[in-house]
Amino acid sequence: MLRAMNVEHPGVRIRPIREEDRHAVLTLAHRLTEGVAEWRDPEAVVEAARQWLAGSLTPEGDRPGAVFVAETDDGVVGVVSVNTHQHFTGTVDAYVGELAVAPHAVRGGVGRQLMAAAETWARRQGVRHLTLETGAANTTARRFYAALGFREEAIRLTRTLDEGNA
Repeated sequence: MLRAMNVEHPGVRIRPIREEDRHAVLTLAHRLTEGVAEWRDPEAVVEAARQWLAGSLTPEGDRPGAVFVAETDDGVVGVVSVNTHQHFTGTVDAYVGELAVAPHAVRGGVGRQLMAAAETWARRQGVRHLTLETGAANTTARRFYAALGFREEAIRLTRTLDEGNA
């Protein structure tokens, strides 16, 4: 069951994304590469992150889900996207696709406020769970999500296939 996160920090405003946020949001793409497995191509990871974020900038009426930005007097310092996703059991959950916060805004409550916006959106959809994925090696993110009440549900395992272990 979703527990409400009441988090407000002075000077940070959470609002729906707008087209004029494009440049600021795309500069956050590198933040989505933290904790990615070392065998993954870092340039491909950054490009995938840019594509995910660019996809979030489609016009609101054409976009499923919601995208929110965190804004201060210095501009956009964070972004979160949330949508619905069908779990393999058939239930519909809310799913956070991306959460990125500018390095200078980390530990300032921006991530918590963005996640609270995603949770509010999820509650309005009538879903029971808010889910997300992060890199197994991203211990900072894993601790952050655990502090928000998230629990690990699945573990993804990968084996590199090379000539020697066919």
